[in-house]
Amino acid sequence: MMTQVLATCLLLAAQTYDVPAAVLIGIHQVEGGKVGQAVGPNDNGTYDLGPMQINTVWIPQLAAYWGVSEYQARRWIKDDACTNVGVSAWILRSHLNRTNSLGTAIAHYHSKTPSIGYAYKRRVITAMKQKGLIAQ
Repeated sequence: MMTQVLATCLLLAAQTYDVPAAVLIGIHQVEGGKVGQAVGPNDNGTYDLGPMQINTVWIPQLAAYWGVSEYQARRWIKDDACTNVGVSAWILRSHLNRTNSLGTAIAHYHSKTPSIGYAYKRRVITAMKQKGLIAQ
């Protein structure tokens, strides 16, 4: 269940990065993470952090951009709902800018490997349909 704080952060992130809030809600439903949560290790040794399960592969780039240590960036992503959702929207926007396809951007949010990414996209679309965010 999405808290009011997380919902507010999600709507702000969607507006800031010009991505559909419905997609971020779908991603949250599929990821099912929580503030303070670190899941892993994944097969490649990375972890997934916070509500939107941001992969730690993004930590070095974000730490450099924010001008903070990787430790601090990891803490913000794992422990701060708004930072986590904002990074999620930024990642989605980055993929959307590169692909010019919302469907492909959703797939790439999870994996650029087609069989994995497109299965993920189908799960996100199903979650959006179940929430009544898109037509059946």
